[in-house]
Amino acid sequence: MKACILTIGNEILKGKTVNTNAAEIGRMLSFSGYDVIRGLVVPDVKEEIGQAFRSLIVKCDIVVSSGGLGPTFDDITMASFAEEFNIPMVVNAGIYEVIKTRTIKRGLEMTKEREKMALVPQDSIIIKNEVGTAPGIEYKIESARIFILPGVPAEMRSMLKSIEDRIKLNDSFYYEDSIVIVGVYEASLAPFITELMKRYGGRVYIKSHPTIKEGNESSLEVEVSVKSDSIKTSKKLVNDVLKEIKDLELKIKK
Repeated sequence: MKACILTIGNEILKGKTVNTNAAEIGRMLSFSGYDVIRGLVVPDVKEEIGQAFRSLIVKCDIVVSSGGLGPTFDDITMASFAEEFNIPMVVNAGIYEVIKTRTIKRGLEMTKEREKMALVPQDSIIIKNEVGTAPGIEYKIESARIFILPGVPAEMRSMLKSIEDRIKLNDSFYYEDSIVIVGVYEASLAPFITELMKRYGGRVYIKSHPTIKEGNESSLEVEVSVKSDSIKTSKKLVNDVLKEIKDLELKIKK
């Protein structure tokens, strides 16, 4: 099954904030058995957010977004999503009471900005925020499951962990491992990697990541990843290929 990642925020696009959320979401989706095929970053603009969701649901079985759920004027992800698909926004009574209780306990005023965080698209499945205030939601549009999560990394991470079990596939298992090869250039190894991937008929994916060590000595991290119908098969294929790559390293260095 296919997955897409949507990150929302001007701060991402202008380089103020590094998009660590997308990396964490991508890792979780991959290890949950999905093929992550697309990642989009859009600004805090209603039309851009709505169009992004619409474009992704036709590509993916699952869409996970982060960003734009807070109390400020530009936190408009929920409203933009709802408007794009003509879904009424409603106050979730449970979330409203949680926010109100916390606010009163802190001796603060229950402002419209705080009330805003209790507004969600009608019929949403609420994802509780155990770290912050604004909830996340799960929603189904056509055949796609959409998860809308906050942008604050700690809040996003907590919610991502809470939904992991219910989105994990039970017929697709991803595994990866890597080795580091020193003294071999990427171009020298490339033909052997191409041949290996052909021989395994697309069942494995091999990716080399070059770096330069001290003294200009070449270094390659060679990563092998597999997705199959059992974790045992995935691990075996990865280990078999890594062994072959290690043997190739010895041949190339001779």
